[in-house]
Amino acid sequence: MAAHESMLVYRGFRFLRFSALLIAISITAYIIHDPLPRPYGGSWLGYTLGGVSALLVVWLMWFGIKKRKYGKGGLTKAWLSAHIYLGAALVVTTTLHAGFQFSWNLHTFTYILCMLTIVSGLFGVYTYSRYPSLITSNRKGASSEDLLRRMTELDEEARMLTAGMPDRVTRVVNEAAEKTAIGGSVLTQLRANTKNSPARKAFQQMTDLAGVATSEEAGKFAALVTVMGQKAELVDRVAKDIRFKAIMELWLYFHVPLAFGLLAALIAHVFVVFYMT
Repeated sequence: MAAHESMLVYRGFRFLRFSALLIAISITAYIIHDPLPRPYGGSWLGYTLGGVSALLVVWLMWFGIKKRKYGKGGLTKAWLSAHIYLGAALVVTTTLHAGFQFSWNLHTFTYILCMLTIVSGLFGVYTYSRYPSLITSNRKGASSEDLLRRMTELDEEARMLTAGMPDRVTRVVNEAAEKTAIGGSVLTQLRANTKNSPARKAFQQMTDLAGVATSEEAGKFAALVTVMGQKAELVDRVAKDIRFKAIMELWLYFHVPLAFGLLAALIAHVFVVFYMT
């Protein structure tokens, strides 16, 4: 198996083919099945598809434990590929299990939780397919720690260049270093708005001052403009890096609680079906 093989194409779409087979069998059985007065979860096919769906839910939740037990490698990629495709198959098996019969009750609530969990999982697939490449491109071969270290180095370079320059220049450089905030609230991380960042303002101010600098100051101002421009560009990249990572993690705050809510509702659903009807 190639090291760069995607979880979606793992072993020639092995789990996609398995999921497609499960879906085909379920649909075929549903078409052939002719319960009276109509398809419903209490028919033999309804119980069968319900059992398959319940086992899939339990197995898919077990994936979280397996993912932590094994390190990176083929096994984890195999489990993840199976998790995606078999999770998507639940859309069909649970819908056919219900026989398209929905109402305001626990059973429909369990179905809705299942669909929401699947949707949140599919969004997770999207984020992990899209954002790692964006993170790599944005970092340009550096790590997040490298970017932060470089920001500190640029602050030091800028401070050294202000030696012997007017106080207002030193003040601007110091404010750009001290007021640059990394991270913040979830909303701040997701916005990644750095148009008015202290570094961006300092760069603009240095550019304006360089335009009216004396010939003796021109060299230092030019160097300061370069350094502050690099700092502003670096702040933009760090903000994007934080934003991309926040998006990749945010979906889990929905997916995991929904999954546990689904498990609880499923247990209640099974209890009601077998012990209260």
